[in-house]
Amino acid sequence: MAGAGMRDIKHRIKSIESTKQITKAMELVASSKLRKAKERAQASRPFFNTLYETICDIASSNNDFSSIYTRQRKVRSSLYIVIAGDRGLAGGYNSNVFRFAETEMMRAQEQGQDIQVIAIGTKAVEYFSRTGRTILGSYPNFAEDMRTSSALGIAQLAAKAFREETVDEVYMVYTEFVSALTQEVHALQILPLSDSISGGGQPSSYVIYEPSPLEVFDNIVPKYMTGLIYCAVLESYASEQGARRTAMEAASDNADEMIQNLSLSYNRARQAAITQELTEIIGGASAAE
Repeated sequence: MAGAGMRDIKHRIKSIESTKQITKAMELVASSKLRKAKERAQASRPFFNTLYETICDIASSNNDFSSIYTRQRKVRSSLYIVIAGDRGLAGGYNSNVFRFAETEMMRAQEQGQDIQVIAIGTKAVEYFSRTGRTILGSYPNFAEDMRTSSALGIAQLAAKAFREETVDEVYMVYTEFVSALTQEVHALQILPLSDSISGGGQPSSYVIYEPSPLEVFDNIVPKYMTGLIYCAVLESYASEQGARRTAMEAASDNADEMIQNLSLSYNRARQAAITQELTEIIGGASAAE
């Protein structure tokens, strides 16, 4: 019986060591991807900041400024752009996003609003397909090789739905990367644009916009939304890698602890088997005498 127990423990130790090799490899891959994602997020910020300053300048330079993107109207339908991961094994990253998004959507539904979703990430597409939400757009396997042109397509889809009044407001649910250990889920209203953009300030420069400030503004807004979506996807992707790195590091540490405990159990079983054999040999020799 002792021999059978020792064999089971050895098999268990080998199995955990194999799992540890996988989790350690995934931790290293996530660390590498996290570093690249942080660099891309930092590089994208000047693009967004320039667009933001431009639309603020256009709106502030016109006292009678009124764009469809700044006009408030009764909200009958809301669009949520939800950004999640393409893979699992990232701790609570995806579940936190979906829990937060569902809370926001339920609040809107309680006010009698219809809900539509643009799902970014394989897990988001799978989740909202399973829950039966109305999906306006699906973008699986999107974040890792994303370009601004890809984000522009999503921005144009959301802007078109808002212009045609099939939706009356647009929100984006994404995860802000704080550190490898901390990621925070946020909901950001994209449309209609806030009062801080739609005028009331002083223009930062004297620029003539042709053919008109309003037309320039309406053409820049989808690009501004592109910058928001692009930055949010990069933030979420960095958060996913940070969460996966933390989860795999914890899994590797747990594997080390389990191997240590099983090795101790194996040594005890081995020592007990040796003691039993010695006792039997001594007992047999005594009987022979």
